[in-house]
This record gives sequence, structure tokens and C-alpha cells, in this order.
Amino acid sequence: HLGDCPICCLPLPLDGKASSLMACCSKQICKGCGYTNAIREINEKLVERCPFCRHPTPKTQEEAMTNLMRRVEANDTAALREFGTRCHSKGDHVSAIEQWTKAAELGDADAHYQLFCVVKDTKKAINHAEQAAIGGHPGSRFNLGSNEFQSGKVERAIKHWIIASNHGHDDSLRMLRESYNKRFVGKEDFAAALRAHQAALDATKSPQREAGEAFYANQNE
Repeated sequence: HLGDCPICCLPLPLDGKASSLMACCSKQICKGCGYTNAIREINEKLVERCPFCRHPTPKTQEEAMTNLMRRVEANDTAALREFGTRCHSKGDHVSAIEQWTKAAELGDADAHYQLFCVVKDTKKAINHAEQAAIGGHPGSRFNLGSNEFQSGKVERAIKHWIIASNHGHDDSLRMLRESYNKRFVGKEDFAAALRAHQAALDATKSPQREAGEAFYANQNE
């Protein structure tokens, strides 16, 4: 559901830590492209810029927030969602829901998922979960499957988990494995899910991303 990195055009991993949202252009850039760009700038002694739009990297948090708010004012869904998340982390839940609602109305699957997590009205929450799942959000698809399973609708739950697992969602594959052990899932269906899950993970890998992960991991030690 995250789409592809706009630079290398490979699918973005589901792990949010494997990519970064650029406040200047609201593009989600994978660590591989971020790393490659950073190494080039270091070697050539260039000014740090966004790998995608080439906007100078903000030097302060205030400058970064100014860039983000420009995108929010332009009704950029990724910026609205990110601003909502920041509001939520500061305890401003009203503003968070307002921003997520704007992004959701513009079709952002992640915003629908965030609303699913915080909306108290069960019907509205499920509606947001369904909209997020339709938008390709595997975490939401997983939760819908769990709800169906708890309601005794095992076949519907399995279908949700298979779809999510095919996008590389680990928890969904775990539930399919447990369901297979309990004979709720056939051998062929489980084997197909395993292959699809691995294929989804493999599609997100590249030498640049592996180098980037190692580079940033060493920086954080």
C-alpha cells in the first residue's frame, strides 16, 4: 500500500523504519536511495538536498516543520497524515483526528487505518478499516481478519490474512501458519501463501537498501 520508492521504483517495505518521508515534497524515499544520495554528497562535497526534489535539507526542526506545513496547506495526503501523527504524539488528539480525516477523505489508506485505531464508534471504526484494506493496507486487512475469526467466520478471516500475507505482512502469515496447524487452511493454500509472502519481501530488497540499512544501523550504535 506504500507504493514504490519514486527513485529506484522498487516496492517500499512495510516496515516504516526502512524509508523516510521528505517534508519538502512528501515523497517516501527508501533507505537505499537515501544512503546512495548521502554518500554521493559526501564524496563530492555537495550541499545536502532531498534525493527526489533536490530541495536543500532543513538545518533545524523549525525549518522542517515549515516545509511540512506547506504541504499540509496544499492538502497533500502524506503531509496531512504525518502532521496528524505529530499532533497525536503531542496529545492533541482532536487535531490529529481532524488531519487524518482530511487525508482519509482524499483517499489515504494509512489515514483510514489511524482513524480505525482511535475512533470509538465501532461502525465508523470498521468502515475506516474496510476503506484502508481496500486501499491495500495489510495491517488493516489483518485486523479485519482477526475480527472475522473472533466472530466465528473462519473462511472470511483466512481470505483477509491471505491477501495481507501476499503483501508481505508477517502477522498475517503467522495466523495462517497457526490456522494450517489447526487444519483451517489446506496445504496447497498455505504453501501458496508462503511463496507469495516471500516474493513480496524479495521484491523490496536491493544491494543499495542492504548497504543503507547497515550504514544507518552503525550510525545508531
